[in-house]
Amino acid sequence: MTDEMSTIQPGEAGLDAFQDTMEEFLAAADVRVVYGEPIQHEDTIIIPTAEVLCVLGYGVGSGSGTSSEGRPENPSVGKGSGGGGGGRILSRPVAVVIASPEGIRVEPVVDITKVALAGLTALGFMIGMMFRMSRRHRALPAVQA
Repeated sequence: MTDEMSTIQPGEAGLDAFQDTMEEFLAAADVRVVYGEPIQHEDTIIIPTAEVLCVLGYGVGSGSGTSSEGRPENPSVGKGSGGGGGGRILSRPVAVVIASPEGIRVEPVVDITKVALAGLTALGFMIGMMFRMSRRHRALPAVQA
């Protein structure tokens, strides 16, 4: 087993894993992911488009140590290494490109659920602020001159 371990250079396994991960993330940012396969319908071509967001984090560590604490017959030896990473790929449809004999136009894709949630969040914030502003005991005391 020590013969196998001696052929692997320190950090080589971590570098291979990092390169594999980077290749997958770069493949996710390919133009073919952003623009879908064109769809032919009579004399109209429809091309779906998407927004792709890739987030990647990676870290490595190492260590070492030799402390005998004044006892050469019982030397302390330490080693260490480590690495980790993670990532996420998010995509969502944003528009549809329509090419027809009348011309080319871009139709946005609107997610009504997100619009409704943003509206409810804003409404809740405004109601909360109005309620807070209307409470008298929270107001500053009057300044007497």
